[in-house]
Amino acid sequence: MDIGAMASSLTTVLVPLLPYLLKAGEKAAEETGNAVAGQSWEWVKSVWTRLKPKVEAKPAALEAAQDVALSPEDQDAQAALRIQLRKLLTEDQSLADEVSRWLEQGKAAGITVIASGERSVAIGGDAKDNTIVTGDGIR
Repeated sequence: MDIGAMASSLTTVLVPLLPYLLKAGEKAAEETGNAVAGQSWEWVKSVWTRLKPKVEAKPAALEAAQDVALSPEDQDAQAALRIQLRKLLTEDQSLADEVSRWLEQGKAAGITVIASGERSVAIGGDAKDNTIVTGDGIR
């Protein structure tokens, strides 16, 4: 899997759970994250545990994660996070290899992505070179 596709898949997985991941030490956030994500919560937490120190060490990446946590539906915030994740994965090949394995494990385990909110789209796999139509004529 190329770095851009990994960053895109990783962003898709993290976006709905970042508000809970960034507050993972708080019991209420932990319980809500588990309720929202079900079985995938533990999987996403393990991915985040490895990513978090890298994200926190890079101010732009941390800001992008915080922006997505505050406004998960904001496409610009998601794009900024995707760019920062791509940079992190490009800079650290061992991290990229781990993320690739995690994403494959998630796919094999049947981890699903849930879209919520107006005009939301969820992609559980690779949507490269596809057009996504939301039904209202806007692409």
